[in-house]
Order: sequence, then C-alpha cells, then structure tokens
Amino acid sequence: MQSLTTSGGQPFPTGSLFSPLPCIPLPGFPILATPVPAGFPSPAADFVEDRLSLDEHLIKHREATFFVRVTGQSMTGFGIHDGDLLVVDRAVDAADRSVVIAVVDGEFTVKQLCRIPDGVLLRASGKGHGDILVGPDQDLTVWGVVRWAIHRV
Repeated sequence: MQSLTTSGGQPFPTGSLFSPLPCIPLPGFPILATPVPAGFPSPAADFVEDRLSLDEHLIKHREATFFVRVTGQSMTGFGIHDGDLLVVDRAVDAADRSVVIAVVDGEFTVKQLCRIPDGVLLRASGKGHGDILVGPDQDLTVWGVVRWAIHRV
C-alpha cells in the first residue's frame, strides 16, 4: 500500500479528521489532441489534449434545450433514424429549410420547414413518407429547432 505524504513531503496524518478526500473526477470526457483520420491509419498520439463536455458542445441555450427520441423512418434522408436522440433548441428561430419539431393540429412531427408561396411545407425525406402541406385552416406551431441528431453507429 502506498503511503500518503503532504505537499511538504511529510507523512499524511491518519485518522478520520485528516483522511484524504476521494478524488473528484474531471467533468466531461477525454478528447484526443489530434483528429482521427477516416482514411489511412496514422500513428496515434499518446496524450489527451483536454476534456470535452458534451453539454458545452451540443447545448447553446441550456434552459431552452430538450432531448427528443425519434420514432419512424420519415427523416432518414437527413440522417435522422428511428431511435435517434435529437437535441432540440426552443430558443432558436426556425429559418427556412431548418429541421424542426412541429405541432400540426395537436400532433408532434419532425420535418424540414420549407416556406413556400402557398404557406408552409413540412418536408419528409424517407422513402414512402409524404410531405405535409399546412393549409390555412390547420394549426401549426414550430416547437423547436433540431440542432443535433445522436445515433448509434
């Protein structure tokens, strides 16, 4: 068993009053200092540059960000698959061609928002799935903008 010493090199006092505190893990996950090529292999770096917090990387507006689980195949052309976890930001204004979580007549859907002369088209991108043309007599709310899709490889 390794003996503990103080910063001055003296033995660390034992007993409940002077017991060392447990290690506090660093927040986030390790990130390599160099990018990993997807082509030919290269020598790996033997060190980690920093730690990466996925919260800091994926979330811009903490209080307005939600995670939504996808069901269905209507957005596979946009890289969104059944079971994916979407990071949705409700503080971002939906621009034309944004992928959004929309509520049409009380029903949630994930689609690409397209502003057209006739109104709004909610565009699907999976085989066998149709677009939704939102008519003037329908209720449409853009609930949030999809910022990231997370899925298992």
